[in-house]
Amino acid sequence: MQKQTNDQQDWVQMVDSIGNFLAPSMAKDHPNLPVKSAEGCYYYGVDGREYLDFTSGIAVENVGHRHPKVVQAIKDSADHLVHGPSGVIIYESILKLAAELQKVLPPNLDNFFFANSGTEAIEGALKLAKYVTKRPYLVSFTGCFHGRSIGALSVTTSKSKYRKHLQPSWLAYQLPYALPEYLPEGENPDVFYAEKLERDVKELFSHQVDPEEVACMIIEPILGEGGYIIPPASWLKKIREICDRHGILLIFDEVQTGFGRTGNWFAAQTFDVTPDIMAVAKGIGAGLPLSATIASKELMDQWPLGAHGTTFGGNPIACSAALASLEIIKEEKLLENAQEMGAYAMAKLLKMKEESPIVRDVRGVGLMIGIELGDPKTGEASGDVVMEVLDKCLADGVLFYLCGNSGEVIRMIPPLTITKDQIDKGIDVLKTAIQSVSN
Repeated sequence: MQKQTNDQQDWVQMVDSIGNFLAPSMAKDHPNLPVKSAEGCYYYGVDGREYLDFTSGIAVENVGHRHPKVVQAIKDSADHLVHGPSGVIIYESILKLAAELQKVLPPNLDNFFFANSGTEAIEGALKLAKYVTKRPYLVSFTGCFHGRSIGALSVTTSKSKYRKHLQPSWLAYQLPYALPEYLPEGENPDVFYAEKLERDVKELFSHQVDPEEVACMIIEPILGEGGYIIPPASWLKKIREICDRHGILLIFDEVQTGFGRTGNWFAAQTFDVTPDIMAVAKGIGAGLPLSATIASKELMDQWPLGAHGTTFGGNPIACSAALASLEIIKEEKLLENAQEMGAYAMAKLLKMKEESPIVRDVRGVGLMIGIELGDPKTGEASGDVVMEVLDKCLADGVLFYLCGNSGEVIRMIPPLTITKDQIDKGIDVLKTAIQSVSN
């Protein structure tokens, strides 16, 4: 048995003495890895080991952990301003960030309400849509995750447990997402899903809600926590067309897909579909709490002072970190790296799928890749098998995370700075773990 280091012993004592002061819903997620620091694509554990991180802090550290330019930007900003309630005062970093974001966003998305988290960005987007249209109802898509606050929960349906006992009450209806299981054998997905959507929308608007009372449709352009499902571009274009037909605002939740994750700045550009409102967070702040509800100036001008507000949103240090992150993505050509490394990883994973009976599916775009696993005996999708594989990978020094309705999908979301050697190591460890479970 490996002897514990002094750091490990201190850690165990600290957890034993004060760990119970943390709510289980916050502090008991998988794998609860004790770490001392992070750098680039690695965490460094209290056990003295190096862990290759294929989670990016759940799609947050797109430019890698503690990038030197981000760290320096944080230090420089803290020398001048720590907190700025925007509106009460105005400061350089928030103005510069708004100006720089316009350059990488789709056309007409040029006005920003900065907040702290993805859920806040979603709440802002829903409130903006309701305020501007003066319509009461929302439409979301089954399987999407938009956050856990009450408003966001009204449109979150990735897992029913998130809504248990909470009765979200924002008057929302759901349409089916473009799931692979719906596609009949031999059908063209570009045609089938668009036609199915027309039928689903017709049924919804005929029997449950009049389209003239729908403020918005909100969707993850790639299903994230719900299982890393990539829909056909034609399906998203059909959603855009239906919204235009009925005067409904289209909201893209790009909290997980934004800032290079798909190989473009945003999934909207990957699929060539521009929403009316976009919610972003995670990768924007390079590890600091920051998010934004984004729309055209025409829409935002209809949302007056007092209709929404924030104390900490657009924090000056977080805005400085975000500016540094944008510069790094451009200077280090991380969009191109996401495309190249994503294609490289997909090729290796698809080969692994051919060799392993428990790999049910591999799907992805850019460096947002899902590996769905099944039970070796039944072939059914299995969260238990995923957990076993994740634990084996962690034991070999690689950190992955899970998603899917029953946790049946492994997320592969490394920092966009990832190299071929690091991908090789991560996938080799994953392959060994899967082979072990398969046997």
